[in-house]
Amino acid sequence: MSDGSHSPFRRKIFTKDTIVEGKLKKSLGAFDLTMLGVGAVVGSGIFILPGEIASVVSGPAIVISFIIAGIACCLAALCYSEFASKLPIAGSAYTYSYYVFGEIFAWIIGWALLLEYGLAVAAVASGWSSYMQSLLAGFHVEIPKLIAGSYNPATGTYFDLLAFVVVIVIGVLLSLGIRESTRVNNIMVIVKLAVVVLFIVVGAFYVKPDNWQPFMPFGFKGIITGASMVFFAYIGFDAVSTASEEVKNPQKNMPIGIISSLFICTLLYILLSAVLTGIIHYDLLKDVSAPVAFALQAINQNWFAGLLSLGAIVGMTTVILVMSYGGTRLIYAMGRDGLLPKTFAKVNSNNTPVVNTLIFATVMGIIAGLVPLTKLAELINIGTLFAFAMVSLGIFFLRNNKHIPDTGFKTPFYPVVPALSLLLCVYLIINLSGITLIAFAIWFVVGLIVYFSFGVWHSKLRDEKRI
Repeated sequence: MSDGSHSPFRRKIFTKDTIVEGKLKKSLGAFDLTMLGVGAVVGSGIFILPGEIASVVSGPAIVISFIIAGIACCLAALCYSEFASKLPIAGSAYTYSYYVFGEIFAWIIGWALLLEYGLAVAAVASGWSSYMQSLLAGFHVEIPKLIAGSYNPATGTYFDLLAFVVVIVIGVLLSLGIRESTRVNNIMVIVKLAVVVLFIVVGAFYVKPDNWQPFMPFGFKGIITGASMVFFAYIGFDAVSTASEEVKNPQKNMPIGIISSLFICTLLYILLSAVLTGIIHYDLLKDVSAPVAFALQAINQNWFAGLLSLGAIVGMTTVILVMSYGGTRLIYAMGRDGLLPKTFAKVNSNNTPVVNTLIFATVMGIIAGLVPLTKLAELINIGTLFAFAMVSLGIFFLRNNKHIPDTGFKTPFYPVVPALSLLLCVYLIINLSGITLIAFAIWFVVGLIVYFSFGVWHSKLRDEKRI
């Protein structure tokens, strides 16, 4: 139901039937959610980002940068947990906004999340292709240059076939059902975690405390700058909230899944960064594209290099899987509400949105194969930060919404936590590059055109009676 049938500001009204009206199958527990979160967050970045930032921004104090960024993400995670507990419905921040802000705001946030999930899938697929080509080269298998990279006639590459294929394969896996997909994801996450933990354990024996000196070569400002940069290493945990409708006992399991996955990822980032900068002095990591592998070579652990490449490939595969999952469930929710064609909301006998999933995979696969997305990485970040900010702001409206049950998880230290989360997200947004802000504004305008030309006229709430 809505409270304004002919207005783009109409809101959904929570009723006793809201939670049970969904068609998606409830099959996920807290462990599955935690693995989804870790799968989304711990990707190739854990093998690259610590060395990159430590060498030019923060030095060994990058461990403090990760702690600060982890705390910042935790603030947003607590806000997400309250929403996911009280509104366990597919769609994440898009759905939450529909209940507390209104349809037009929900659409804008959903549109921003599509940017995050879509570009993340395509960008990570490109990185996956590069790692896979390196691994295949070790077995003397070469991919023809014509299909070995994104469209760039100057270098003789026209399509990244491996990037396209991995997105399609993940799409087919997701179309089989979330239960099957999470089983595969859980196995890959365990393999990935094993590789990261093994590096931490092996590397700890080669740490030289002198390499941590000076600990803060770039001062406290370097730590803060580093925190704003590594914040983006946590992007993806919000995809866990898109699973709400498929979770058994969401009031209990959603907060556990969101918060525990974030805690595990933060701990891994801190430990790996400490070991890495303890093995190799931070200034030797400058311009090193694979710092963890570089550190292993420095301590004559070359046997680990192949295993590390495997870990990176598995890690990126889980990111593609979870971000694809998040994108398809978001599109499902928007299609069910009529803001996108209802085809996207159709499910098969296994309660899986197969058509939606395969269309998403095909489009993102083609983009991954054609477009070099490294320069668009910040667009992934701004879409996420915008959603984080709106969820944090939404807690104030949620607490004052008399239609939504007051049971379930509650963000602690209200209103301090959501206020701090909101301010931090806004601060990080305004510190992104000008070109990123302009590109996001263009995406924003395109979204409004789509909404007012289609969504506003086909909205499921349009013809419902005003409460």
